Amino acid sequence: MSGEARGRPIRRRLALLAAVETVLLVAALVAGGFALNSLTEARMRLLDSIAPQRLAAIQLSTALLNQESGVRGYQLGRQPAFLVPYTDGVRSQADAVAQLRQLGAAPGTEIGDDLDAVLRAATAWQAAAAPTIAPAAPPVTAAQVERGRTLFVDVREALDTQLNHLTALRDAARADLNAAARFLNAMFVVIAVLVLLLFAMLFFGLRQVVTRPILRLAGEVRRVADADVHHPVRGTGPREIVQLGADVEAMRQRILDEVAELERAHAELDRRTREAEESNALLDRRTREAEESNAMLDRRTRELERSNADLEQFAYVASHDLQEPLRKVASFCQLLQRRYQGLLDERGEQYIEYAVDGAKRMQVLINDLLAFSRVGRNPGEHVVADAGALADEAIANLEVALSLSGGKVSRGDLPEVRVEPALMTAVFQNLIGNALKFKGEAPPEVRVTAERDGDQWVFSVVDNGIGIGAEYAERVFALFQRLHTRSAYPGTGIGLALCRRIVEYHGGRIWLDTEAADTTFRFTLPAHDAPAERAPADEDKGTA
Repeated sequence: MSGEARGRPIRRRLALLAAVETVLLVAALVAGGFALNSLTEARMRLLDSIAPQRLAAIQLSTALLNQESGVRGYQLGRQPAFLVPYTDGVRSQADAVAQLRQLGAAPGTEIGDDLDAVLRAATAWQAAAAPTIAPAAPPVTAAQVERGRTLFVDVREALDTQLNHLTALRDAARADLNAAARFLNAMFVVIAVLVLLLFAMLFFGLRQVVTRPILRLAGEVRRVADADVHHPVRGTGPREIVQLGADVEAMRQRILDEVAELERAHAELDRRTREAEESNALLDRRTREAEESNAMLDRRTRELERSNADLEQFAYVASHDLQEPLRKVASFCQLLQRRYQGLLDERGEQYIEYAVDGAKRMQVLINDLLAFSRVGRNPGEHVVADAGALADEAIANLEVALSLSGGKVSRGDLPEVRVEPALMTAVFQNLIGNALKFKGEAPPEVRVTAERDGDQWVFSVVDNGIGIGAEYAERVFALFQRLHTRSAYPGTGIGLALCRRIVEYHGGRIWLDTEAADTTFRFTLPAHDAPAERAPADEDKGTA
């Protein structure tokens, strides 16, 4: 019989074995998944529905019992303090009823009907008890007491019926949960047995048709490896092992042919090895020098990162901790201002006004410093957003400043960029707000445009304001740096520093274009569609 004839039945038997085991395993896994799902549903029904319903029913029963205790105490002692259990019970009753409704005790269901019966009985009892606990009510009569007792018996019976139904539902859910758990355990046992059976069949099958022929072939290979290189290697058994033996024999022949060539190349290899060792020694020395330099650079980088992190943490904590005392200072100064208005001389009122104004400005400064320190500390989701829509939102936020300054803001066609929308809106709002603030005699005119430059977009914010000297092009982006007094132009000196931090956080840069005729701030953002080319467009899309 040929090797091909011997090999084909082996593959078929292995394939059939694998198919049968696969089907059985899949069936067991499906059944196990079904059992696990049933177990999960039973557990959720017991823990998320029935148990909370039963607890709420117990709370409702306790609330009604407290009400009945309060009514009886008041009827006997006529002291308002005796009604506290009644009023507390009414509130607890409302909470328990709301919880039961939320958990599914809707009208038309068994639990809902039980709840309605309890409420009807409770309402009837409360209506009968109300006249006896009124503030000016006459002493309670024996008939009223007997009627209240009879009506509350109905309440107790309705509560018992409700709790019995919920207890029965709980017991049934527990039984379902236990049954699902037993079925799941049985499925785990079946799966384990099938896996063990598969391993056993594979072990014995492979041992018979694969392992033994391979061991025989390995014996011949070891004989060749033990210096009998002229012994021919032949495989027996399945076709694949016969082919493997032929490949090994071909390899043995190639080895014999290459041994001579290898011996000739050995001398050349030794010479080149010595040269390589010398080169490696030189390379090792230079590598050690580079590693030492890199270690020093890494150490200094870590020190710088730790220093920056400490500075950011200090700014954040200091700004956050200053909020509360400043709010107190401002609040008490405003209270003094309102209380003693007209009682102090002009200088005293002026001092209080200075204190209030200083506290308010410090709060604005702290809020700006907090916003600056938070950029990049808790990164939000970067999404593809329409920069035009973000600019429009910033313009809308500046509506009051636009109205007071009589200014006008226009923008060109702005692209879509991948950013944190809130942060990028803050950039537009700060740049446009500065243009409206630092205006000349003429009404401010601001224009926002963008154009493509390779794999990035260059945004420009241009205005006809008072301008900035070229020598201040870097200073304006530093924290708390102002070119004018606070009385001339209000502000904290953080706006442009915040813009630089946000733009750099998004992978771009921002600068003052000192060569432009008007005051021009430019900043870049990476294009999210870098391979594509989009022509710049300056057509006006909106004017404010």
